[in-house]
Amino acid sequence: MRISKRKIIWTILFLTGILVVLGDYYLIKRVPIATGVRAKTLCSGVFVSNQNPEILLRQNLRRFVNFVHLEINIENKTASAKAFGLFKRRAIFREGLGATLLVDLTDEELRSQPVGDLTPESIYQKSLPWPAGDSISDEGFPSNLDRQKLNDIVDREIQKTDSEKYGQTKALVVVYEGRIIAERYARGFEHNTPLPGYGMTKSVINALVGILVYSGKLTIDEPAPVPEWEKPNDPRNAITIDQLLRMSSGLEAESFNDMKFMLYGCGDMAAYAANKHIEAEPDTKWSYSNGTTLILSRILRGSLGGTQTDYFSFPRSALFDLLGMHSAIIEPDESGTFVGSTFMYASARDWARFGLLFLNDGVWENERILPEGWVRYSRTPTMTKSRADYGAHFWTNAENNEGNRVRKFPNLPPDAFFALGHHGQSLTVIPSRKLVVVYLAMDKSREMWNVNTFVADILEAIQ
Repeated sequence: MRISKRKIIWTILFLTGILVVLGDYYLIKRVPIATGVRAKTLCSGVFVSNQNPEILLRQNLRRFVNFVHLEINIENKTASAKAFGLFKRRAIFREGLGATLLVDLTDEELRSQPVGDLTPESIYQKSLPWPAGDSISDEGFPSNLDRQKLNDIVDREIQKTDSEKYGQTKALVVVYEGRIIAERYARGFEHNTPLPGYGMTKSVINALVGILVYSGKLTIDEPAPVPEWEKPNDPRNAITIDQLLRMSSGLEAESFNDMKFMLYGCGDMAAYAANKHIEAEPDTKWSYSNGTTLILSRILRGSLGGTQTDYFSFPRSALFDLLGMHSAIIEPDESGTFVGSTFMYASARDWARFGLLFLNDGVWENERILPEGWVRYSRTPTMTKSRADYGAHFWTNAENNEGNRVRKFPNLPPDAFFALGHHGQSLTVIPSRKLVVVYLAMDKSREMWNVNTFVADILEAIQ
């Protein structure tokens, strides 16, 4: 069978067109996001976590190294990533705010934003006893604790640090009856090294919302104050803060690529999220969403009613300094709204302090920080047809809607609740066992596996 020259030409043109379209999508969409991820991660890793750039590149930024060129400017505290000599992204570090990825603004425009004084109140922390400070006593351990077994468990876990199969464990902290009974750190990390929580950040936004509820500035059962939803005929204007916290708002679900674009391709992430359409009646569908947390982050900003510097200082003055979380920061996007879905850094001990606040029903050193009943509300399952293991920006260990015994973490007590993040980050709180466990890693192989087995092993060491 003879194929005409015209068919051959049209076939070549057709295939070329497909390649151009695919190539255009990859170059225009994927590569700028990939460079943004690397510029932001490098900037935060070096200037927030104080990590060695070479180690950071080797452990966390290995993908695409053949065509992405990375640069660090120590003097200006910036990080840049360039691909194919065309796509360049840049992130800037600001003291007290961490790294912000540039999208629409210039360096000068971002640096001109008023920041204020974000210096932590940590003058005497080193000498104060835990949890107010960092002085840890080795005396008076609980008699029901098998210390040898406990040490074997945490040693085994930290030894997985250099294994490609298991990922890299960075930090472990175990708190029982209010005291640290075990902690381990990988080489190059210390008790005061701020590390990313990724999705754990959402639970901190829960606490900040709770603080404003306690002060009377927010009401969770009323429609959320979102400018994009204000028109009377907009079905989104009935969505409440409670539904945003529970991720049952009915807003259009995010795809993975959409989430990446929002976090690394938008200058105003909350506005992008707020422009999502509604696809289900509120409280009828559950969908894990970074966007709903970004909307909440902007609601916090509006409810304070002050200046930009008041908003930037709010997490520190209202929460972090009260708990002694002096390493903690939440990074903003270039619009000035905290990326409350993802970009919080804190040391393992500071994440443990946050867990203790929720273990103690929102009370810290006899001072109520969160409204009475807020912790119970936060860990109460969101009962939709699709989920029963998520509360209000905390994961729960509840039974599913059918009432059988299948739980998210079957080896752990049903009253356990969790702040969980990408790459295996986890904060576990178990009130019935007076236990808080923090696990921070760069674990790309077995994310949620560790929570169930590791914490269950810890419980076995507490007789």
